[in-house]
Amino acid sequence: MRGLVKRFGATVAVAGLDLDIPAGSFYGVVGPNGAGKTTTLSMATGLLVPDEGSVLVHGVDVWGRPRGAAASLLGVLPDGLRLFDRLTGAELISYAGMLRGMDREVVAERRDDLLQALDLVGAGSTLVADYSAGMTKKVALACALVHAPRLLVLDEPFEAVDPVSAGAIRGILQRFVEAGGTVVLSSHVMALVERLCDHVAVVAGGRVLAAGTVDEVRGGQDLEERFVGLLGGGLEHAELTWLRPSSG
Repeated sequence: MRGLVKRFGATVAVAGLDLDIPAGSFYGVVGPNGAGKTTTLSMATGLLVPDEGSVLVHGVDVWGRPRGAAASLLGVLPDGLRLFDRLTGAELISYAGMLRGMDREVVAERRDDLLQALDLVGAGSTLVADYSAGMTKKVALACALVHAPRLLVLDEPFEAVDPVSAGAIRGILQRFVEAGGTVVLSSHVMALVERLCDHVAVVAGGRVLAAGTVDEVRGGQDLEERFVGLLGGGLEHAELTWLRPSSG
């Protein structure tokens, strides 16, 4: 990513952001609310047109011509993107594969594998509209994986996912990286990033404050401590004197 800029009216959400993500890495992007993480990942994956800047994925310009040439390389799990929820889980995954131009038989085989791996077999014939938040997250991940991309970009992939399912997802992502794929994920959970990722970028105010291996960025500190330090310390704690249970 080079010189990415995005404005929403008078608000500058991303302010000339540069970032290099090594192929084969498990890369975490962390930052406070409103830091520009989701906007950055949306521009990096072709979902949101940047006002300025460029993005290359394995040398392919995401916003160049022909438009969409990088799409086959990318698997994307956006945060809050609406799904076609009047389809069943199995139909939604199949639809995602067919949109990619995949052979129908290959799509069916991979769909069944993904439903099994993500513990969605029993819900495969249920409308996505009736899924829980965690199940919806899992079926959206299956849609991002069905075409076997080289790069996965996941915005808060573990939010609302139960611990058992989260473990299964972690295993899938770790094996994907071990096989040569690249994973980029955003998260507010520092412990998760430290556990999973080998690289991390701290983003605030639409810029990268620090980036590199996890060890380089945390500099001998806990990642959360380093994160707070980079942002200039924590918020002052207001004293809510009225918020005290009565002893009477």
